Amino acid sequence: MSTPYPGPTDGPNDAPGEPTGPQARPRKLRDLALMGGLFALVLLGLAGLAAATGWEETLEQLAKLGVVQVVVLLALSLVNYGLRGIRWHIFATRLGLPLGLGANLRHFLGGFAMSVTPGRVGELIRMRWIARETGWAFERTAPLVLIDRASDLAAMGLILALSLAFAAGGVDWALPVALLAIGASVIVTRPALLAGMATRFYRATGLFPRLMIRVRRAAGSLRLFSHPQTLGFAAALGLLGWFAEGYAFHLLLGWFGAEIGFWKAVMIFVFATLAGGLTGAPGGIGGAEAAMIALLYMDGVGPEIAVPATAVIRVTTLWFAILIGLAIFPQAETKSKGRR
Repeated sequence: MSTPYPGPTDGPNDAPGEPTGPQARPRKLRDLALMGGLFALVLLGLAGLAAATGWEETLEQLAKLGVVQVVVLLALSLVNYGLRGIRWHIFATRLGLPLGLGANLRHFLGGFAMSVTPGRVGELIRMRWIARETGWAFERTAPLVLIDRASDLAAMGLILALSLAFAAGGVDWALPVALLAIGASVIVTRPALLAGMATRFYRATGLFPRLMIRVRRAAGSLRLFSHPQTLGFAAALGLLGWFAEGYAFHLLLGWFGAEIGFWKAVMIFVFATLAGGLTGAPGGIGGAEAAMIALLYMDGVGPEIAVPATAVIRVTTLWFAILIGLAIFPQAETKSKGRR
């Protein structure tokens, strides 16, 4: 293992662009205000749809959920987060980070606290914790974030492709997204291809020279993850994780009386999650909910079921992850400061 080194512009204790000292508190307050505002807007939109549909019908569906059902939904979400956390640990170990499973899980899960903040702050927070505990600079840990995002894209693209093969209908809208997700993951997980594309882009356009240099450096670091066994095991963990949440959505729809089939439910959940991410909104807020309700409606599910089902699955996935992150965040901050 090579000796950790600081980046050219970043010290070992802070991620790039992460404010410290007096600037930190205003930014934290802004992020919390944004998180609360987004949550309030989504609730307002769902409440409006529920009112238009009829509160009695919506509340009737919600009343079908008992404690056991809610626990099952949350447990399936935990399966997703746990498997993806193990995948993060595998990638971190492959990168050479001198951290154990506990620390890597703490970083991964704690980063969820910032899931709905702008600019992928959750990933910067993870890098800051790593930098404090290991002295590794941003440029050296950036490939870890890149391969993690690529693995999620690959898993979700493969799930969409499988759903298209086994579910009736839905080809027109899901196939392009599946191909896009798989294509992007292939590019990112093929270092030579990614570096070559960056070089050709710069030679053809002359644009973004610094960004293209960073892409080439990141591509060089991604070679550490190109081992077939590493990629295969990581792909399996990602598939099982996202299937768990898709299965939760399938169960939820069944409890509400909407029998659209397992593969169709998984397809709608994964597609809506990807569509929300493509909108650029933090956490896919707004876009994911709109896509999910629209796709359920297109499949014959009435708004009296589509609206509460969407609200419940988003609370038990995205917002549950944020609560987990908020619970772990203080511990991650304290432990990282103690390792300086």
